[in-house]
Amino acid sequence: MGVVVGNSFWFDFEVRLMEFLQRTLGETGVNIFSFFSTFGEEMMLILILGFLFWCYDKKAGTYVGINVMMGIVLTPLIKNVVWRRRPYFDHETIKCFRPVEKDADIYDIAAQGFSFPSGHSTNSAAVYGSLARFYKKPVFTVLAFVLPFLVGFSRVVVGCHYPTDVLCGWLTGTVIVFVMPAIISRVDEKKLWIAYLIIFLISAIGLFYCKTSDYFSGLGLMGGFFCSALFEKRFVNFETTRNPLFCVTRLLGGIIVYFALNTLFKMPFSKEFLDSGVFLANIVRFFRYAIVSFLTIGVYPFFFKAEGFLNKDK
Repeated sequence: MGVVVGNSFWFDFEVRLMEFLQRTLGETGVNIFSFFSTFGEEMMLILILGFLFWCYDKKAGTYVGINVMMGIVLTPLIKNVVWRRRPYFDHETIKCFRPVEKDADIYDIAAQGFSFPSGHSTNSAAVYGSLARFYKKPVFTVLAFVLPFLVGFSRVVVGCHYPTDVLCGWLTGTVIVFVMPAIISRVDEKKLWIAYLIIFLISAIGLFYCKTSDYFSGLGLMGGFFCSALFEKRFVNFETTRNPLFCVTRLLGGIIVYFALNTLFKMPFSKEFLDSGVFLANIVRFFRYAIVSFLTIGVYPFFFKAEGFLNKDK
């Protein structure tokens, strides 16, 4: 694959604002705000979706999960059209405090991804907005505004996104929260697989032009999630639980399974190949995430049936 260069464009006020924030807050202040990026990252999404789907409410987990999966695919689909470079690529006065891929060169666009729109902002608007729409409780409504704002602000402060990247990310996530449920709610339950397939095939258009690894990860997660949701409903059909012990063990076990499988499926390939950015490496990434997602969400709940011997409430 050829070297990915990207496009450079910005508004002057964005650069001045980012310089002002980093200069005023200093490294300590920036690192404090950097923490809020966590609420739009992979680990937090796993914790929220895992708790909802495995423990608290499968229906809510599926509802939120569909929206999140759309977000993690739609963002790179847009990014790979706009090709906007991250702020610190073009402005020496702006420092990168929180790279997307910590093990990769911060100037490797294929690894770090493009800037527009902000994936963290999209993810946070999608997940917390979905919770607010599903549960319709004031606390979730407040979180749906506060957490995406803090996530977006943190992405500007750490130098990874222009303010307009964040604004578009919020807009993208919000549109998903309203559009996806409207589509799914109109589909007969027996034909859900058709809706999932159509959404996946439309999302797969990025196979023809996307150059960054985040798209292939997202598409794999989406495919695995859709398949696992259908598989679990037909073949597993586990019961959710409010038992604190079982909630903790289910969530902890799921996280271990997810990361263990992800590590295991990397082992047959060299790090140089996986980080090369070539199309074949990205396809391997797609299948890795699809299989891990399916096994973690769809197959792992088979083990929950053993709780019946211990759960006296059932």
